[in-house]
Amino acid sequence: MGHFLTRGDYGSGPDDFMGMALGLMLAFLGGHVVAWVYMVCHSGLSYSRSFVNALVVLCLIVAVVMMVMANNLLIAFGLMAVFAIVRFRNVLRDTLDTTYILASITVGMACGTRKFTTAILGAVVFAALMLYLHWTHFGARHRYDLILNLHWARPMADLPDLLGLLDRHARKATVASQRSNVGYEGTDLSYRLLLRDSGRVDELLGELKALPGVSRVTSLKAEDESEV
Repeated sequence: MGHFLTRGDYGSGPDDFMGMALGLMLAFLGGHVVAWVYMVCHSGLSYSRSFVNALVVLCLIVAVVMMVMANNLLIAFGLMAVFAIVRFRNVLRDTLDTTYILASITVGMACGTRKFTTAILGAVVFAALMLYLHWTHFGARHRYDLILNLHWARPMADLPDLLGLLDRHARKATVASQRSNVGYEGTDLSYRLLLRDSGRVDELLGELKALPGVSRVTSLKAEDESEV
């Protein structure tokens, strides 16, 4: 069985029925691996069930295409002409979706050319890499936990009272915006806070509302900075 799997990795495998059947089965399973990883790792609002199904089908189709070519240059040019007539367009919402499409195509090509060991190893390495990036949140930036908006009605000279309160709850407090116009009583302030304990947000808001001169307190939980 091991020789049957590896015989195509160092040359062209024979075009027998068993070889083609095994190639299509591995392409089907490899497409499922890519699709399952996509389902686990995907984040955002652009999830599409049809895209997940396409990853499985695409891997199988590419395997069939490679079997049809069978190292024949004339057939390859003929397939290119057919695909040029049938135009396929799709706008990907997420840049990472391109990676899954390429992975599905690559696994399908490996299965279609009987490079079964390469197909299995490639699918496993791709799955491990994508799961690592997903579970470690690689590339995410977390610089603050809370966006805090409030109205400060007291003079700006008394602002250290507010900053002292924020300092007790936050390791870092950065002024995001400060608005005070002529004829407008008080100052609207917006802070980005990196909290000492994210579970004590209600306590922070309660102390702010009880502080003289503070009103219209609103907060927004900040997520990891990421492109959507």
